[in-house]
Amino acid sequence: MARLTGLFCAALLGMASICGASAQTLDVRISKGFGILYLPLIIMQDQNLLEKQTAAKGAGQVKASWFTFDGGNVINDAMIAGTLDVAGIGAPGFITLWSKGKGNPRTEVIGVSGLSATSLWLNTNNPDIKSLKDFGPKDKIALPGIKTSLSAVVLQMAVAAEFGRENYAKLDPLTVSLGHPDALAALLAGKTEVNAHFTSPPFSYLELKDPKIHRVLNSVDVLGSITLDVVFANKRFADTNPKVIEAFIAALDEANQMIAKEPKKAAEIFVRTSPVKVSDEEVLGILADKDSLFSTTPNGVMKFAEFMALAGSIKATPTKWQDLFVTTLHGRQGS
Repeated sequence: MARLTGLFCAALLGMASICGASAQTLDVRISKGFGILYLPLIIMQDQNLLEKQTAAKGAGQVKASWFTFDGGNVINDAMIAGTLDVAGIGAPGFITLWSKGKGNPRTEVIGVSGLSATSLWLNTNNPDIKSLKDFGPKDKIALPGIKTSLSAVVLQMAVAAEFGRENYAKLDPLTVSLGHPDALAALLAGKTEVNAHFTSPPFSYLELKDPKIHRVLNSVDVLGSITLDVVFANKRFADTNPKVIEAFIAALDEANQMIAKEPKKAAEIFVRTSPVKVSDEEVLGILADKDSLFSTTPNGVMKFAEFMALAGSIKATPTKWQDLFVTTLHGRQGS
């Protein structure tokens, strides 16, 4: 009897140990940026969708810790330092780090999903600037990070289209690193060296409400409608937690469904969490814009990779879009 009691107690202790292990919570450190491009992640945070989807998929307990970083350089530094697990970022910033980390287990990254597409507008308060050809040495263009941020590379691609591929960096000396909210304030005030801003909604829309500001360039006119922002992860994290990655994609799909089917609710969440003042009506107008698209399937990301390879800004070059992303996406009609 004593032996049976001992075995029973041991079994209970074993079960407690198992339960204790399964009850451990995985802290997933995620960053997002400012603007409509990050709306699926903003909704995901507000509605606790990652926690919901990991529970539904039996991926254990997770706690999402959210950070807001603006600019590919900052995000990449945080990922390399090991202080982020997953991040939303402009496609060029991700491709830069993918290329640098290729084959290095400590710094290797992998794409998790597409995120969003919209039009980037180059706005200015200088009435003499009507096209890229009108920018001079005294002009300054604000964007979140020089050379590798989304705005920086899209600007280079636009410059290449205007002046020839060999001159893609012609306007790089005019760019200054400034987060979108600060650049918005600087452009509206008109009291700093910054007299232009290459930005995404809602900042682009808010700037044009001021009659002193006009648009010089729309990125869709140069690139067409392609995925501008993606989600990526530390590859070791993704390989170790495949179910969490699947849940992350499912959470983004759920957020995208809300944007499509409940735009008023999506707009309310954005307005409530936005660091700049914007109305529900303004956000609904942006969501109704044909250039505003949200999908976890990457579209046109290889355009960035091919341009960056030709420009010499990356050494390792993907041969197809699947090289950049987790296998969960490989069966989709991406590009």
